[in-house]
Amino acid sequence: MQIHVVQPGQTLYGIAEAYGVNMDTITEANQLSAPGRLVIGQTLVIPIVGQYYWVQQGDSFYSIAQRFGRKARQLAEVNGLALNQPLQIGYRLYLPPVPRRQAEVNAYLEPRGEEVSQALQNAAAEAAPELTYLAPFSFRIKRDGSLQAPPLDNLASIAAQNRVTLMLVVTNLEDAQFSSELGRIILNDPVVQDRLLENIVAEAKRLNFRDMHFDLEFLRPEDREAYNAFLRKAADIIHKEGFLLSTALAPKTSASQTGAWYTAHDYKMHGQVADFVIIMTYEWGYSGGPPMAVSPIGPVRQVLTYAASEIPPGKIMMGQNLYGYDWTLPYAAGGEYAKALSPQAAIDLARNRNAAIQYDYKAQAPHFDYTDDAGRQHKVWFEDARSIQAKFDLIKELDLRGISYWKLGLPFPQNWLLIEDNFNVVKK
Repeated sequence: MQIHVVQPGQTLYGIAEAYGVNMDTITEANQLSAPGRLVIGQTLVIPIVGQYYWVQQGDSFYSIAQRFGRKARQLAEVNGLALNQPLQIGYRLYLPPVPRRQAEVNAYLEPRGEEVSQALQNAAAEAAPELTYLAPFSFRIKRDGSLQAPPLDNLASIAAQNRVTLMLVVTNLEDAQFSSELGRIILNDPVVQDRLLENIVAEAKRLNFRDMHFDLEFLRPEDREAYNAFLRKAADIIHKEGFLLSTALAPKTSASQTGAWYTAHDYKMHGQVADFVIIMTYEWGYSGGPPMAVSPIGPVRQVLTYAASEIPPGKIMMGQNLYGYDWTLPYAAGGEYAKALSPQAAIDLARNRNAAIQYDYKAQAPHFDYTDDAGRQHKVWFEDARSIQAKFDLIKELDLRGISYWKLGLPFPQNWLLIEDNFNVVKK
């Protein structure tokens, strides 16, 4: 699979000719809304086996092989060249594909209102071939230990048709906010705990969910050990029923990190008790904060490196956003919130505002600036094929279990093509 970055003056016709691919194939793969109006800096995923590389100054077979995870001798042989001969700048080399490794993939899905919209059902159906788990968000805990289920509609059928495991996401959400008081009640009242766990198992059996996923956030720091004890108790019951148990964890960089979102999440203990964990490595750039990449590669790496020191890497799933944000400038704390948008919408916005897309190689994320009709300046950070490939490379480097997406319903077709190109998705 080739990732191509559109340069000034390039057309879809010329790009298709360069790679020997039909224009319609590229249009369909990338779901281009305006194939005749490509945006400078826009990425295109070209559906070819392997990829091409144009030699740059200072390149050798050895440096290219190291950069792309190939063997120098193999590159020379497949291109019919001598291993030690100098490479001409601009020469096109073919890089054969590397073997795909196994990975698990989860995607959360958040219905609004009393039903799963047709658009969300379509998004689930489209993503399902590349999913191990599908996680409707969420089953909300009530203070008496009962559960309020989300609408599910046709999700069970979609999961069954695609051999996807349904994940029963249990949260301490009250009035659309994570509640420390609800957490206190659940984690410290054995009677309520027993009722809750009984209800979780009953719902799982009734609805054919096979992974019980605890996403308890904004817990009181003093409830850390209570949460640990609850998870041990839950694991005994859930595993005896033949189900999996997983948890969601805030993005920590050390065991001593404190705060409402962090203290009660004990990485080492979760790694011992849970079958796997999802680490929420996103929201550095968030709607109420200053403009920046949502999941910059440096902080993501730092969190996952720490996580792998406490939890077996084979139990860690990296969290990944399927969205970006559009900030109105100048940013002011407590001022106007940034608007979320999909990668597809970001490209359309750049096109409509005649904005060239830039790429921050330190953050490994695309961005652009534009002026709206009222003369206000905007900054947009989002995701593209380059940024998601950087995350896939990190998963391979750290030998993690896989990746978990928040959330379906925000179109990003390139992501699913690259999942297929990089991994053999585990089905259970």
